[in-house]
Amino acid sequence: MKTLYFECNMGAAGDMLMAVLLELHDNPQDFLKKLNSIGIPDVFISAQPSVKCGITGTHITVTVNGKEEDEHSHEHHHHDHTHDEHDHIHEHTHSKHEHRHSHNNYHDIEHLIGHLNVSDTVKKNALAVYKLIAEAESRAHGVPADKIHFHEVGEMDAIADITGVCMLIEELAPDIILASPVNTGSGHVRCAHGILPVPVPATAYILQNVPMYSDQTQSELCTPTGAALLKHFVKEFRVMPVITVNKIGYGMGKKDFEKANCIRAYIGNTANNAEDITELVCNLDDMTPEAVSFAQQLLFEEGALDVYTTPVCMKKGRMGLSFTCMCRSELKDKMVSLIFKHTTTLGMRENTSRRYTLQREQKEIQTQYGTVRTKTAYGYGVQKSKPEYEDIAAIARKQGISIQDVLKEIQKL
Repeated sequence: MKTLYFECNMGAAGDMLMAVLLELHDNPQDFLKKLNSIGIPDVFISAQPSVKCGITGTHITVTVNGKEEDEHSHEHHHHDHTHDEHDHIHEHTHSKHEHRHSHNNYHDIEHLIGHLNVSDTVKKNALAVYKLIAEAESRAHGVPADKIHFHEVGEMDAIADITGVCMLIEELAPDIILASPVNTGSGHVRCAHGILPVPVPATAYILQNVPMYSDQTQSELCTPTGAALLKHFVKEFRVMPVITVNKIGYGMGKKDFEKANCIRAYIGNTANNAEDITELVCNLDDMTPEAVSFAQQLLFEEGALDVYTTPVCMKKGRMGLSFTCMCRSELKDKMVSLIFKHTTTLGMRENTSRRYTLQREQKEIQTQYGTVRTKTAYGYGVQKSKPEYEDIAAIARKQGISIQDVLKEIQKL
């Protein structure tokens, strides 16, 4: 399985993520040409080699009207990376420079991204990242999300970073994206609102449910844009799995620290499609089959991986059911609550299991009866294929023949 792994030992910022992904790209110069032609107003993006602690990587520079973003803004007094996104977003009343800067709200950003010359997937991902940032800033500053204003100059810079990362991920096309826990940095930073603790409130809000830590580096290592990009794209934050690496990239920040200020990323193959999942189990002896079926269906709708029952003989010789719900660990609390609500149980057990799955794909094949979807699964040295039951059953009904006859015809193809 093609896996992308981010090592965030020195946090993450939009420009650093774009730089590291550019290093993994087969043709960085062609990609930069494409990125510079998608239609972000007044913006030019370039990449330079950068050396930190003896490691060579890539640094991204975004210029707006020929100047780097931080040269424009009088509000930015600290620069951990090429820019500090949390300064770009603030309430109108806080701005001392309204006469110098124009502003965009979320709908303006939506309009701008909607008109870029990029795929619908890139537009959808870029807007989802912006939504995370706007919601976080809204919570941090007590302003409705649609009233959050983005500094236009800094925002063109951030649009370049966010869109660039979304385009690179589309082109690299990993099956799964993983990352290490995120180092936030520590200390305080000055911004338009005053002096804020690190991580700044917006970053802290975005990183909820993401494993994070501080190694006491006195700087803002993870910015809101970096946090939002990770939150949107990364499926799981964990130690690096066993991975056969094809390519390694280094995306450099601007500042120098005792530790190399970079994000490292690996792209390669993980042999096993394995993950830790939660099993929630309870015994039931006083529910109707309809009520059990209703609870089962509801848990599936809410994201359970599997829900099943096993007949058991309980205390006092009562026949009952062992009710099992399998789910990803992040849904555990939700599933516990739903099981208590929709079953008669007064208690349940939790087991953590290692789940191995084959990689799955759905394809369509053309038959004399029309299109039939087939499921293909592969991995661990095996491959198996099976037509979708609903499609086969529909043909059998329509043609007035047996399922076996339909399958025989399909197997001839």
